[in-house]
Amino acid sequence: MSYAARDDRPTDKAARYQEVAEEIASVLDGEPNRTARMATVASMLHDAMPGYFWTGFYVVDGPDELVVGPYQGTLGCLRIKFGRGVCGAAAATRQVQIVEDVNAFPGHIACDSRSNSEIVLPVTDAEGELIAVFDVDSTEFGRFDQVDAEWLGRILQRTFAV
Repeated sequence: MSYAARDDRPTDKAARYQEVAEEIASVLDGEPNRTARMATVASMLHDAMPGYFWTGFYVVDGPDELVVGPYQGTLGCLRIKFGRGVCGAAAATRQVQIVEDVNAFPGHIACDSRSNSEIVLPVTDAEGELIAVFDVDSTEFGRFDQVDAEWLGRILQRTFAV
């Protein structure tokens, strides 16, 4: 039974993240393929977390560009230059981007006009090299906060910095 279909799931956001983090770790135990790991993280988080409209990865492709990777949701942008939009800002600065209103973000790229808030985290490998950014969009304004940043960071660290 999927996480989202269970009646016993926690209503507290941190508790929900903790539960899905444990499930992701269990499913990925022993899986070495990075694409499979990305697809699983995107799918399980998209299914588990309320308000997730678009959930996925943009993978580093060359010195200064991202290309769409595994994701759940509507059509994503195919390529994003470092420094452009929220994903490009996260890639260029290597810092988490939490945007309460994407329409107020300078240079925001509207892949889907229904998106209103966004969180993007840089994803690094065991050597600390940027391999991707993890992007989550919501139709709700102000959907993401430090709880999301902390838990998503933990999940991504545990999944890719191995």
